[in-house]
Amino acid sequence: MSRLSGRIALITGASRGIGAAVAKRFAAEGAQVILTARTTGALEEVDDAIRAAGGLPATIIPLDLTQHAQLDVLGGAVFQNFGRLDILVGNAGVLGGLGPVALGEPDTWQEAMAVNLIANQRLIRTLDPLLRGGPAGRAIFVTSGAASTAFPYWGAYGASKAALEMMVRCYAAEVVSTNLKVNLLDPGVVRTALRAQAFPGEDATMLRSPETITGRFVELAEIACTRHGQLVRA
Repeated sequence: MSRLSGRIALITGASRGIGAAVAKRFAAEGAQVILTARTTGALEEVDDAIRAAGGLPATIIPLDLTQHAQLDVLGGAVFQNFGRLDILVGNAGVLGGLGPVALGEPDTWQEAMAVNLIANQRLIRTLDPLLRGGPAGRAIFVTSGAASTAFPYWGAYGASKAALEMMVRCYAAEVVSTNLKVNLLDPGVVRTALRAQAFPGEDATMLRSPETITGRFVELAEIACTRHGQLVRA
C-alpha cells in the first residue's frame, strides 16, 4: 500500500516548482490532491501529469492568495466536496523583491506579507476544523534559511518567513493535545522560479530539482509521522 493511500491533501503554489513536484509525488503515493495556484493552465498540466502516471485526478482550485476573502470559503468548499482534509501543504510564496529595507516599496512588502504570512493564517483559520477533525491531520509550511539569517537586501522575504515560522510554532503549540501534527520544512537550495528570480546569473543545472526533496514532504504527511512543531530540512 502506498504511504498516502486514501489521504486528501491540499497544496498551495502547486502549478510549478516544489508545489507541482509535491503534488505529483503525493498522487503517486495514493493521495487525492487538491491543487491551488493562480494559473489554471499550469495546474491542468500538473493534473495531466498525475493522470498519465496513474494517479487519481486532481481537483483544481484557481486562487490568488492575495485575495484573502477567497481563502475564507475554502474550508467549506473542501468539506462540501470531500467531507474532510488530511494534509495541508502551505507552499506558495513570493520573493517580494530584493533591495535595501530603507528603500523598500510599501506595496512590495505588503505583497510579501500577504502571501507568505497572512494567506497561511487564513488557510489555517478556514481549514483547522477539518485538519483537527480527522484521525491524523498534517500541516506542512514551507520556510527558508532567510527566516533565521539576515541576508542584506532580503528584508521583505526574510521578515515574512520569520513571521511565518513564529506563527506556525504558535499554532503547533496550540494543537499539541490533538491528533494534528504541524511542522515547518526548509527545502534549502532548489531549482525553482523564485530562486532564479533571486539569482538570475546562477547555473540552475547545478541545483537540486524539486523532485529530489519530495520525500521529506511525504514523511511529514503520512500517518506514521510523529514530528510536531519542528523545523525539518530537506
